[in-house]
Order: sequence, then C-alpha cells, then structure tokens
Amino acid sequence: MEEKPVYYDKRAGFWKDHFKRAQNYGEYLAGSETEKARKWAEMAKKLPPLTEEQKKRVAGFKRILNVLMYSGVWCGDCVRQGPMLHMIASACGDNVRLRVIDREASQELKDELRILGAMRVPTVVFLTEDFFEVGRFGDRLLATYRAKAQRELGAACETGLVPPPADQLAAELAEWVDIFERMLLMARLSPPLRQRHGD
Repeated sequence: MEEKPVYYDKRAGFWKDHFKRAQNYGEYLAGSETEKARKWAEMAKKLPPLTEEQKKRVAGFKRILNVLMYSGVWCGDCVRQGPMLHMIASACGDNVRLRVIDREASQELKDELRILGAMRVPTVVFLTEDFFEVGRFGDRLLATYRAKAQRELGAACETGLVPPPADQLAAELAEWVDIFERMLLMARLSPPLRQRHGD
C-alpha cells in the first residue's frame, strides 16, 4: 500500500477545477445582468478606503493565495462583500488571485458549501498554490450578524439597494482584512511551502 504524503488535500483537484471555471471580478460583473452589476459598482463607491495600516497588513506576501468567491450577483450580501473582497485582493498584490463563481455553476459546489443546510452566498474559500484549502468564510460576518440581531431580523430581506451605515461597512471591511491577513500568514508559514520556497 502506497503511503500518503504528510501534507495533502484530497479535494485539491475539486478546488482547482472550480477555480478554473470561475471568472475574474470584472468578467463576472460584465457577464451579469446590467442592473444587478450596477449595484456592485455603486456599493464599491460607498466603501470606506482601506487605511494605510490595513494595506500594510495584507501587502507584500510572497505566497500565491487563490481566493474563490461563491456568489449570486442578485444577493444583497454579495453586493456589499464582493466589492470589499475585490478592494482587499487588489491591495494584496499580484500573488492574491480573486475569482468569482456563480451559485448556479455547479451542483457539487452547492453541496460542498452549504451553511446550516442552505445554499448561502457569499462564501469565500482560500486556497494555496496547490489548491489546498486554507480556510473558508461565509455567508455574513460578525458585524452584520450583530446588526441583524440588534434589529431582531425583521421581515424584509436585504437587497443591496440601501447600503448599511458607513460604520457597519467599515466594521465588515475590517473583518475581511483580518481574514485575508490570517489566510496570508497561514500560507506564508506553511511548512511544506516554506520548504519548497526555501524561506
């Protein structure tokens, strides 16, 4: 019997295939319904800019990090978080590659990324250069759940038409910066990648 390597991810091929099928951010929006894509562009203008400290925390990492966003262009949470992810990935530099895949693109992916049994978007999967999973996060971040709990969830579903208050956007953006930094550090400190790259 062949011995397994110490480090492996049995789903690396699955992730690699779905990452190849995904589109870059601009392509995803260009191929979406114009009115829905417009909401993403409008939200991008409402986001607070990254601080210099936030930019420093995510820039200059030597590792490739593949970031797969599972999305629905119609989804209010995606309208808000998609532009945040794009902003942060851009600040990271060329080694961070953000790709977006629509929720309807793959039944396998739908089943893999269910949260509480539901098909929730967005979900973001972070992958190494070998397409080993580093981590996944979705569908809403803590800042959003805190705000929703404060409002006791109400009957209306968010549509992305009305942006949340600026302080909530800043809190959510800061959470995503923390997540990116964590994923970047995990990939940078990975023993097999350090051995491969001699650092």
